[in-house]
Amino acid sequence: MNQAAHLPDPSGVALEDIDVSDARLYLEDAWRPYFERLRNEDPVHYRAESPFGPFWSITRFKDIVEVDSNFQDFSSEPTIVIGDLTDDLPVTQFISMDPPKHDVQRKAVQGVVAPKNLAEMEGLIRSRVIAILDNLPVGETFNWVDEVSINLTTQMLATLFDFPFEQRSKLTYWSDLAAGSPEVAGGDVDPEERLTGLHDCLDTFTRIWHERKDDGVQSMDLIRMLQRDPNTANMVDDPMEFLGNLALLIVGGNDTTRNSATAGVLALNQNPDQYDKLRADPALIPSMVSEVIRWQTPLMHMRRTATRDLEFKGKQIRKGDKVVMWYLSGNHDETAIENADRFIIDRKNPRNHVAFGFGVHRCMGNRLAEMQLRILWEEIMQRFSKVEVVGEPERVLSNFVRGYTTLPVRVHKL
Repeated sequence: MNQAAHLPDPSGVALEDIDVSDARLYLEDAWRPYFERLRNEDPVHYRAESPFGPFWSITRFKDIVEVDSNFQDFSSEPTIVIGDLTDDLPVTQFISMDPPKHDVQRKAVQGVVAPKNLAEMEGLIRSRVIAILDNLPVGETFNWVDEVSINLTTQMLATLFDFPFEQRSKLTYWSDLAAGSPEVAGGDVDPEERLTGLHDCLDTFTRIWHERKDDGVQSMDLIRMLQRDPNTANMVDDPMEFLGNLALLIVGGNDTTRNSATAGVLALNQNPDQYDKLRADPALIPSMVSEVIRWQTPLMHMRRTATRDLEFKGKQIRKGDKVVMWYLSGNHDETAIENADRFIIDRKNPRNHVAFGFGVHRCMGNRLAEMQLRILWEEIMQRFSKVEVVGEPERVLSNFVRGYTTLPVRVHKL
């Protein structure tokens, strides 16, 4: 059944009836006109009723940057997604904390994506990309999401955690469970399956933690980095904090790269002039990668909670109100980005986007994501004249992760 039939007409619906938390907007890729109306007519928008309770939407680029930069008034506690935490999994994680505690925990793990470490990872990533691309069935139709996007990001995640390689598909599964619950993001993951799966995640990593404790191995994997830092050395003793931060690092390491790896193929097929431009000048790859991330915006929103009564852009926001920054809307804001709805791989300032957030919570792994995507496209362009989309994409039901489950393609050799 086409669920889009039940979505209200974006031009005729009353402003107060626009509900951009409805995950069907993103499943059906129907979100653009709703956000356009909000940006033009009511950029700080209050929705009184939704499955996630009442919330404010911040839809313009400049306003998003302002909210994201002000953790004193707009707190990341108790959580950074529109839905509230469920009682059965009351996790805590450093992205849902404010300074100073946030800074202490983030510092423990951010070395994994330090420039020196990234430089050392580049060769490994390239060898894996090559192995994946060289095994693709040339001339046959296959699902790019499974064969390339998930395959690549799951291998990378296994490396970051030093996770048993043969069990690496568990990481993707846990990521989908963590980000896909109906209460949190309007997804369709079964709550019981989610609970069971995430407890399995916790049990598995608790076992890994104890196996590695004091083993003397000087590895740069995320678990040993948490163990080495005195501020996080006992995190395993607080299971909900441990699980929360595992989920954060798994989802963070998975969704951005995985869905941008698919989005790039889709965007270039929808904009053949840009694909021609890329073939003519592969030096545009880094710029194209940034444009893909902006155009896709793999994590569509982050939520804050007002810490006091305040006025923002003429609106009265009350203490405790949910304030949702729609990065997806900010990245399509014509007042901040010229021709924002167009996919243009040689923009003057391609990293001028809010897909990675802003301020103290700016995405820790942004350079790793960009590097993986750059290497992927460098190797694609050396092998294939075209990655051709041969069917409609199928998208994820979520108001948080803007993702794909299917993209049927064929690859054509140079």
